[in-house]
Amino acid sequence: MTSLRRLGTSDLHVFPLSLGGNVFGWTADEEGSFAVLDAYAAAGGNFVDTADVYSQWVEGHEGGESETVIGHWLASRGNRSDILVATKVGSHADYKGLRAETIKAAAEQSLRRLGTDYIDLYYTHFDDESVPVEEIVTALDALVKEGKVRAVAASNISAERLRASLDFAEAENLTRYVALQPHYNLVSRDTYEGPLQDTAEAAGLAAVPYFGLASGFLTGKYRPGRTVDSARSQRPLELLGTERGQRVLAALDKVAEAHDAEVASVALAWLASRPTVVAPIASARTVEQLPALLASTELKLTDEELSTLTAASA
Repeated sequence: MTSLRRLGTSDLHVFPLSLGGNVFGWTADEEGSFAVLDAYAAAGGNFVDTADVYSQWVEGHEGGESETVIGHWLASRGNRSDILVATKVGSHADYKGLRAETIKAAAEQSLRRLGTDYIDLYYTHFDDESVPVEEIVTALDALVKEGKVRAVAASNISAERLRASLDFAEAENLTRYVALQPHYNLVSRDTYEGPLQDTAEAAGLAAVPYFGLASGFLTGKYRPGRTVDSARSQRPLELLGTERGQRVLAALDKVAEAHDAEVASVALAWLASRPTVVAPIASARTVEQLPALLASTELKLTDEELSTLTAASA
């Protein structure tokens, strides 16, 4: 059984692979989403990631579809206490930004859709630099004190704003961030590595990276001359045309062959080995896509293999 990992300084212990819920209610209907969630939970998974804005980008959708599907699943399975639900505030068209009143109102809507009275981990989805960190931190702290949120975190934030948020929380004895959700993977390292990672590491924050498979590029299914049916195929095709992308695929192929493993498993195992990373996020539209993701939690790469991948992605 895969061991759970502590999420930063919190009392939350998470499976080392977070299941991305962005596809639920979008490319995976409710029945398909339930099947993926069932299989993930059966494998010991307990950490599901969503956001109030998923999937507002789809014509005819209002946002919150993913939360609603997850809420229906939790209710039908009766397993709320076994699953850690992470969701986010700040991107929904009706609840844009991070003013205190927006955070409070958006949280109530997320709770309603999820059919629960508490959120395990609540992220600010994108920082709102028009709002002082003091207001954001105080609003999040209020949700924790009300029992509506267990722990708070940030995503898409600068090192400076993250540090200021942590300093204010500490000075005022308010709830501080325990995790950070950065854009981070083998072909996108520049955003996180450096001041942001250094700040997270110094504060004991857990990193829960999104786009861990680079929108599918790091599954290895995108190859020259091959057509892939995907709702998100443009970004992987762009990466395919870069020298870095080709280097990374070649290194992944070599390591995957040595372990008789899937390319996606190796890419996620590399990410999970990085400093501060506790649980990469990856999405599965079908149950068939899930085993390669889950296998990453048991795959042990050698120091030489990790170095090879790190060098290829430099």
